[in-house]
Amino acid sequence: MAYRLISNRIVPSSNRLSKRFIFIFTISLSFTYLCYSILFCCGTIMPTQSYEEKRCLHHKNVGSKKLLQKDCTADRRTALDETLNVALTHQGSSHARNQSRNSALPITHKRSIAQSEYNITVAQKYGNKKLPNALIVGVKKGGTRAVLEFIRIHPDVRALGTEPHFFDRNYDRGLDWYRGLMPRTLDSQITLEKTPSYFVTREAPRRIASMSPNTKLIVVVRNPVTRAISDYTQTLSKKPDIPTFEELAFQNRSQGLVDTSWNAIRIGMYILHLENWLQYFRLSQIHFVSGERLITDPAGELGRVQDFLGLKRIITDKHFYFNRTKGFPCLKKPESSSQPRCLGKSKGRTHVQIDREVIEQLRDFYRPFNIKFYEMVGQDFRWD
Repeated sequence: MAYRLISNRIVPSSNRLSKRFIFIFTISLSFTYLCYSILFCCGTIMPTQSYEEKRCLHHKNVGSKKLLQKDCTADRRTALDETLNVALTHQGSSHARNQSRNSALPITHKRSIAQSEYNITVAQKYGNKKLPNALIVGVKKGGTRAVLEFIRIHPDVRALGTEPHFFDRNYDRGLDWYRGLMPRTLDSQITLEKTPSYFVTREAPRRIASMSPNTKLIVVVRNPVTRAISDYTQTLSKKPDIPTFEELAFQNRSQGLVDTSWNAIRIGMYILHLENWLQYFRLSQIHFVSGERLITDPAGELGRVQDFLGLKRIITDKHFYFNRTKGFPCLKKPESSSQPRCLGKSKGRTHVQIDREVIEQLRDFYRPFNIKFYEMVGQDFRWD
């Protein structure tokens, strides 16, 4: 009987301990599961990048286009900048460990190229085709292609690569046709095109002013004698049977009569063409680039172009190196390319040899035109 009493007391005590242990274990397990569920749900409901992109695109279509486009673009730019900072810093460290790579770019150059490529991608997706607010209007064989290729690496510049010849040959096609040729740009970007023949086309200033009287104009000028020889050299490469330079340049060489009807000579009479432009544009709207300084100091000339266009000076001397074979500056190669960016084979070609006396006669001819041009633009290009 005593045994039964002891047994009756011991067993219930053991059961109570087991139940308490099971209860505490169950509570702990439930609490752990609850914490895990909360963390998992938070991670699930956080919007991903693809969701944000879909949200932006959806709202853009609904009607808040400009505001949301800016917000979405800013979000992507922030993410890209963070990625670039990490990647380019790593590249910079690699470059420091490998000094033999003389053509490698500094981090700032890589970042500007990457930013430019990013802006192009964004502009192509979200931008609009707009009429250009800046034009490279001349002059032929002055260095216009170089200015275009150099300035278009700026992330805030979008440029048409080909020459549309709208204001001299295709004006009857209309502004809508012209606008359709332009690259897509964001509101913060400049749309630019180049056609060197505009400068000597009499109708071009009036037509451009009709499109927009606030258009900024870039004119690349060069020693008119050197420019004429370069012009002739280019023509000769396409038409080997043309007369000699001397025959085309003079009506009567013995009397020193220059043939101003020949286009290669007429283009270099800069002051006459400029007077036509000043009937429609203020001188402050026209920026003159020295073709000679573009070769000896490309960063300096591009710096002034950036100032004129109201751009931050991003393109600097770190972007250039001098190609001794071509006798012309080239852009240093980006990491994604195996070659630097130089102008085409037609740029920097050897000029036809011209008799020294012919050159002196042409210098005498151009001198009064040059002096008036210097006085008008307030710059001495030192061509004499």
